[in-house]
Amino acid sequence: MTRRRMLGAALTVGVTVPIGVAGRARAASTAAPAPVQLTLPEPTGPYPVGTVPLHLVDTSRPDPVAGPGHHRELMAAVWYPARGVKRYPPARWTSPAVARALLTSAGFPADVAVAPLTAGHEGAPVLRTGRRLPVVVFSHGAHDHRADTTIVVQELASHGYVVVTVDHTYDAFSVFADGRLTVPLDRPALTPRDFATDIRFVLDRVEDLAAGRNPDAEHRPLPAGLPGALDAQRIGMFGWSKGASATAFVMSEDRRVRAGLSFDGPMQPTVTTDLDRPFMLMTAEFPRATQPSVAEFWSHLRGWRLAIQAEGAVHSSYCDVQFLVPQLAKATGMSAADLQGWIGTLDPGRAVRIQQAYPLAFFDLHLRHHRERLLDGPSAAFPEVKFIP
Repeated sequence: MTRRRMLGAALTVGVTVPIGVAGRARAASTAAPAPVQLTLPEPTGPYPVGTVPLHLVDTSRPDPVAGPGHHRELMAAVWYPARGVKRYPPARWTSPAVARALLTSAGFPADVAVAPLTAGHEGAPVLRTGRRLPVVVFSHGAHDHRADTTIVVQELASHGYVVVTVDHTYDAFSVFADGRLTVPLDRPALTPRDFATDIRFVLDRVEDLAAGRNPDAEHRPLPAGLPGALDAQRIGMFGWSKGASATAFVMSEDRRVRAGLSFDGPMQPTVTTDLDRPFMLMTAEFPRATQPSVAEFWSHLRGWRLAIQAEGAVHSSYCDVQFLVPQLAKATGMSAADLQGWIGTLDPGRAVRIQQAYPLAFFDLHLRHHRERLLDGPSAAFPEVKFIP
């Protein structure tokens, strides 16, 4: 089976794929080096960023693993523009337990690195500017986690968006409020439709927040100003890989999502519903030219649509992996060939700028009606980004 077919099958049925790249990364040395402190780039927006975790319980659905009397549980995080952040600590990219599990899954020593701090400040009050804030929801890929696009998430929040990220339990590395660690399981094998069901439940919780209600299962205090800050009439969604396919399914079933963005989604199973709302593809290993399911999905887009591709990108190039793995490579002595297997030939710094600029331009256009020339055609500022007619 080719690498592409292995990855495509895994994305469809939920086979373990180490942080989205099938078997391409292993540390060059088994010796345990001193832990390296990983870093993330700062967002470019004018606002500081706050964040808060939420424990969500869907009492309408049974838990597929825990048995009778248990309901579907999800961990989520809300990111938002903040004020007065100095008294609030920076949030970690993920918990130490999840970081160790992710490293082990990817073939690295469990303690080779310390997860980075983010630009988000835990529990900081929300910046209220007189108008409710547009909302963007994120769905991760197979056997992944909700922090995997933090570069994009904190960028959007720094420009005035509320962003809700979700761990799809049993297809995610996640820690619950009581300290339980859950890791991806081969059974139940969650599909993009299962992810979409999770997201539709999360959209209900977005409406709770917009109405001033606290959706947290334990009713832990929310940051000041968060209840009532969200604009439930301006919701967008993006996803990576399986989460991108889920984005398409959510939009085919739920008109609350006004605009959708795919980070290299395989669109499997094939989406055959016509969509009349804006949708954008940022492709790498699953372009229309070689992926019939993506071409079929594209043919059903009846509204605004755009497809772009960064030259040299691989499947994970639009995620934090593109910036974090080179730091791990330096710490572990990874070979240049193995590193290229992870990140392709797209420069990590350039990948960061693409991650920050294009999603923001897309949601600005379709949730705020701010015209962005960046989406009109090729840009001299981003020569590696190709527009696919």
